[in-house]
Amino acid sequence: MDMEASKKKLGLKERYNHLTRGLDWETSYQPMEKVYPYTRYEGIKIHDWDKWEDPFRLTMDAYWKYQGEKEKKLYAIIDAFAQNNGHLGVSDARYINTLKLFIQGVSPLEYMAHRGFAHVGRQFDGASARVACQMQSVDELRHAQTQMHTVSNYNKYYNGMHNWRHWHDRVWYLSVPKSFFDDAMSAGPFEYVVAISFAFEYVLTNLLFVPFMSGAAYNGDMGTVTFGFSAQSDESRHMTLGLEIIKFILEQDPANVPIVQRWMDKWFWRGYKVLTLVSMMMDYMLPKKVMSWKEAWEIYGEQNGGALFNDLARYGIRKPKGWEQATIEKDHLSHQAWATFYNYGAAALFHTWTPTEQDKDWLSEKYPASFDKLYRPRFEHWEEQAKQGKRFYNTTLPMLCTTCQIPMLFTEPTDPTKICYRESDYKEEKYHFCSDHCKEIFDHEPEKYVQSWLPVHQIYQGNCFNPGVDPTAPDFDPLRAVLDFYKMNFGRDNFDFEGSEDQKNFAQWHGEGA
Repeated sequence: MDMEASKKKLGLKERYNHLTRGLDWETSYQPMEKVYPYTRYEGIKIHDWDKWEDPFRLTMDAYWKYQGEKEKKLYAIIDAFAQNNGHLGVSDARYINTLKLFIQGVSPLEYMAHRGFAHVGRQFDGASARVACQMQSVDELRHAQTQMHTVSNYNKYYNGMHNWRHWHDRVWYLSVPKSFFDDAMSAGPFEYVVAISFAFEYVLTNLLFVPFMSGAAYNGDMGTVTFGFSAQSDESRHMTLGLEIIKFILEQDPANVPIVQRWMDKWFWRGYKVLTLVSMMMDYMLPKKVMSWKEAWEIYGEQNGGALFNDLARYGIRKPKGWEQATIEKDHLSHQAWATFYNYGAAALFHTWTPTEQDKDWLSEKYPASFDKLYRPRFEHWEEQAKQGKRFYNTTLPMLCTTCQIPMLFTEPTDPTKICYRESDYKEEKYHFCSDHCKEIFDHEPEKYVQSWLPVHQIYQGNCFNPGVDPTAPDFDPLRAVLDFYKMNFGRDNFDFEGSEDQKNFAQWHGEGA
């Protein structure tokens, strides 16, 4: 006699367990160590994968329905934005350069995160951890796609966005975010999740996405605001998972604590260095400003991050090395970065400019201890030079930090008038660094960083010229040859904003031009 099936509906937790952990099994024909070899060589000890808790308990069927609803809303707004010429509604054509920086430097990282989580999603012994990584992998791919689709509308009308994927692999300043993810993806799976899920997603993501999305809202860019909102619920999930990951590892074995602490020291500093680009965007590139970098660091770094590390203190975790230096540098970071890009505006794929009088007054208010004394005179000198037809472009190549790959532009923590230089000798070669922390990261694993693809070194070695270029030719122009290698539209994508094609077109479209 057939038994009648129970019609009892499973609870969320039971359903989640059946569709994640319930699908896992212990292998018999091969030992688990061979099936998941990468989870052991880093020294992390995991005794019970069932202790992993996913606070969202999303199953794949629920995930697709949830994301599908968001996609419908997002693309309806993007389509309306394009049909209504939303590109004309932004505050000023200077704002467009923030989108160039975003699509060049941030969107490729979303795709790299997709690849990274797809990889580590295969490597963890625990089924629920694998599912969480696979979902985040799909999230990151979706973020990259929605950003491409949103910014593609601007690419129809403005320069500096047409070859962003090619630029990511070649252009000097884009090696900074690229090297961050290359470093993370070439690490083991546990270090990867600490680097991305914790240090990048939890500690630093608010300092990246909040300024960009708030800046878009302030400056009339509703298309970018929309993809930001569409991604924000994912980012909240990623941040929560990041915290759960770190707690799970720390609770599994006391021997994990010093390993995790070293990773947190490293990845906080590496992520903070990437945020150099965000600091100058906030203070210099937004026509209508949201808050200063200093204020953002105080809110999202000192307050939120401080509370986080107070919570982790019970596991024996302290604030990362470099935290105090980052706090000191909040008065200087953005000014030094923008001054450097103003110098190298001929080799950048967005426009630069000196701050307006209104901007300088705002910067004086936000940075009373540093701007007027150290940075206003510099910008005013360059402004006067430009008025005389002597707009300054630096044609030399700067020394780069081997670890973070940023030009050696940062100053000593205790002396903002002196450039910080550190060096290490390894196998009869000398390597240079922009900080004690970059040097320490290198010294701990030098074999990794001696392989760094440093753009300046590659240029000097002749590796950044197109095939067939003859450096010995009488009329050889090395700068133009490198920019051709970048696939830069010389004179359109680079140089000063004043007099640029973007500026002239924007004025004409608004009836302000001839």
